[in-house]
Amino acid sequence: MSKRVFGYIAVVAAGLLIGGLATGWWAGGHETVAEAAAARLPDDLPAFFRRGGKHLAHFAVDPDRWKNREMGFLRRAEESNHFLDAEDLDGKKLPDTHRFDAMKMMYTDLKKEPNKVGLLPYAIMENYEKLTVGFYDFRKAPENAAIPMKCLVHGGTLAHYTGDAAMPLHTTRDFDGRIQPDGTVKQKGIHAKIDGFPEKNKITPEEVCRGLEAKKIDDVWAHVNKFLDESHTHIDKCYELDAAGAFDTPTDESRAFILGRVRAGAQLTLDLWYNAWLKSEKLPGHW
Repeated sequence: MSKRVFGYIAVVAAGLLIGGLATGWWAGGHETVAEAAAARLPDDLPAFFRRGGKHLAHFAVDPDRWKNREMGFLRRAEESNHFLDAEDLDGKKLPDTHRFDAMKMMYTDLKKEPNKVGLLPYAIMENYEKLTVGFYDFRKAPENAAIPMKCLVHGGTLAHYTGDAAMPLHTTRDFDGRIQPDGTVKQKGIHAKIDGFPEKNKITPEEVCRGLEAKKIDDVWAHVNKFLDESHTHIDKCYELDAAGAFDTPTDESRAFILGRVRAGAQLTLDLWYNAWLKSEKLPGHW
């Protein structure tokens, strides 16, 4: 990546944070999650997908590109896909149907705006299902050159949202500092520090993927929500490490913590890619 491109990404990321549209990881972090997951795919997945790490990595950054400030319609439709502020659910469980039922619940039961609560688990499920359909098509027509292309696009897009789910501050309203009684925000800027950590501190796909193995999931929706709940438990640790200056001047502990979150994102990505392939075998025909 050239210095000019890296600088552009950094400026865009900072601008998004100021506007309240926080990224999950910088581009390099999302690329690392996707490449690490691709490196550990089982041999029974199609070769084009197993060898598509660089393509998947590129597509994994697209959902942040869609938040370009000049893309008024797209940006507004996209912004809620990247987070879920668990506190704003008031203890209620999300419906296991689709995003429109969730939006209705947020409006009517919670009296809150869905774009402020977040719809991340639905973005994950929707793109998991898109990939499943793509894999089904590949099973039916492996000679069709268009199908691998769309599978890589859907797989990369999915990897973005699974990567976001692993970033603890994407599960809380305290995504960039904690509001104090006097209205000030303590530790503002923490989000950008964590976002950029994998890229700045050279966390590589090779170290992320070590020991990862694809696992079969019985209930993908339940698994995704359990993952988000677990990610939410790491919020206090984020603030503790930031208060100690461990993201500004990395320590063994802070690097191990961020590496663990990136590995968690890669594991979730790997598992959903694998399960999309498994599900595609038994998918009924489209028509």
